[in-house]
Amino acid sequence: MAKPIVLTKRLGRQIVHWLLQEDRKEKGGPYRKEEAHRNHPWWQVMCLTGVDYFSTLGYQPGIAALAAGALSPLATLILVLLTLFGALPIYRRVAAQSPNGEGSIAMLANLLPWWQGKFLVLCLLGFVATDFIITITLSAADATAHIIENPLVPAWFHNQTIAITLILVAMLGAVFLRGFREAIGIAVFLVVVYLLLNFIVILVGLYQIINRPSVITDWQTTLFATHQNPLLMLGVAILLFPELALGLSGFETGVAVMPLVRGSSNDAPQQVKGRIRNTYKLLTAAALIMSFFLLASSSITTLLIQPEEFKAGGKASGRALAYLAHTYLGNGFGTIYDLSTIAILWFAGASAMAGLLNIVPRYLPRYGMAPSWALASRPLVLVYTVIAFVVTIIFKANVEAQSGAYATGVLVLISTAAFAVTLSAYHRRAKGKVFTFAIITLVFIYTTIVNTIERPEGIRIATFFIMTIIFTSLISRVWRSTELRVERVEIDEIADRFIAEQSQGTIKLIANRLNEGDVQEYFLKEKEVREDNHIPPTDPILFLEVSVSDASEFANIIRVKGVEVGSYRILRAESAAVPNAIAAILIYLRDRTGKIPHAYFGWAEGNPIKYLLRFILFGEGDIPVVTREVLRKAEKNRERRPAIHVGG
Repeated sequence: MAKPIVLTKRLGRQIVHWLLQEDRKEKGGPYRKEEAHRNHPWWQVMCLTGVDYFSTLGYQPGIAALAAGALSPLATLILVLLTLFGALPIYRRVAAQSPNGEGSIAMLANLLPWWQGKFLVLCLLGFVATDFIITITLSAADATAHIIENPLVPAWFHNQTIAITLILVAMLGAVFLRGFREAIGIAVFLVVVYLLLNFIVILVGLYQIINRPSVITDWQTTLFATHQNPLLMLGVAILLFPELALGLSGFETGVAVMPLVRGSSNDAPQQVKGRIRNTYKLLTAAALIMSFFLLASSSITTLLIQPEEFKAGGKASGRALAYLAHTYLGNGFGTIYDLSTIAILWFAGASAMAGLLNIVPRYLPRYGMAPSWALASRPLVLVYTVIAFVVTIIFKANVEAQSGAYATGVLVLISTAAFAVTLSAYHRRAKGKVFTFAIITLVFIYTTIVNTIERPEGIRIATFFIMTIIFTSLISRVWRSTELRVERVEIDEIADRFIAEQSQGTIKLIANRLNEGDVQEYFLKEKEVREDNHIPPTDPILFLEVSVSDASEFANIIRVKGVEVGSYRILRAESAAVPNAIAAILIYLRDRTGKIPHAYFGWAEGNPIKYLLRFILFGEGDIPVVTREVLRKAEKNRERRPAIHVGG
């Protein structure tokens, strides 16, 4: 029995080591930094985001035809104009202000201090999760639908929708467990092949239209029979635009994966100007390419396919371009096109996975609202894959059931970005840009509201993600509250002199809450502590004062400065949490001097539950008790643990 147990434990250690392998490196403090991603040329990263963005060609022409009918090309033109003159300028500005991939979330969070900013981040992360997770599951489900609808596939596949979708999601997770390099390599191949095949289909479609001018006449007849007034056509097309909003997906992901973009060769270390310029190229190229394909595909499918074929059960339902490929290029080319569509739809989740792997470590672990292992990629890939499994099972791999949630996530994030850019322009006093960005923001907000009213399931799913994130984040914050929570301690010259003089004997520090900061305050505090703890008047002491900067932060750098008030010497610092900072300073003094420091406190009076809440929310509370607990967790050896004395 003992041998199997030993083997099981050894296997478990090997699995944990492999999951955290990328994190086995030197670090400058007790908390890991975000993973340093490999950099790639901007066009390769564009392909990674493009597997999501460009893959919408698989269903966008059909959605446009069903929503707008003969007005589909005009409605698509409005979508293209909003893409080029709305979403693109917005996200170019976002890229310039968040070159490390934080996106519009960070832009808004920085405008709100304390817990309000953190709560806003958690809510927006709920919509990020809605967008990116649903991207993974919806794309896999749509790929499954294309597999099942292929006439060469055995009939029994029709009853295996959920199983096939789960296999596709698992395969996507396996790719990311291998690393980003493999994901980008696959993305480049899939995008190049897919766009090439679509270009061929579009050229053939245009050739058919030129040789059959009657289709244009028929379209015009239908168009003017339904909408006789050109202004009325434009108005209806604008009203129908929200139903085509899925064609805007991809911008948020493009910014989220900015750390993967390689900058200029002459950039200095930590220089981001080259990365920003190349991200501009990425966003602009993706928008122009997609605009061309959206307009062209909408035009040829509207003119060449009968309206009834777009409806459920029709031959072009959900596969308009594939229908044209089979019709005009034969089943051989059509099958190749189907395989390419299936592959890119499956891999569309790659850009979402890459975005999640970049955006989550930038917030939750840094806020103490996720375990520290959330900074490593492989464990996160497993977590996201499991969540995608659950979502797939709940929605039974139904594409239509998930489309509303997908559109809601996309539109909320774009509206958030537009609002953040507008506020940023306002703070910079750029009046002309404020007006322009405000108009764009209103357009996106209108689109979001219309989509939410028509498909409320998106808000329901986003609310579930938001509540789940808030609940788990609060649990994690409480669970990790007694960690050391300090990256490093820095001291100035005066504090360094105080410590050097104090280290000649036993290091004794009196913890003090700064009030007036005059000689009388320190005289009374010293007198009280010496009497309560029987400290001889000849023993030198230092005062230690820690004030709360922003209690909503988690880990930070402690900067200690030395201050003299009369004959009293004080070490002062700021931190997100007083007990954790005191513990970190005590450990620093021990390591610096080789001596065990002693810290002296007074008892706190009042309800201990009240003090616990004060510690979690405001970084204070029952300071001596919590300080000792932080030290106990940080230093397991009792003989090396700084001493805590409580008197009174």
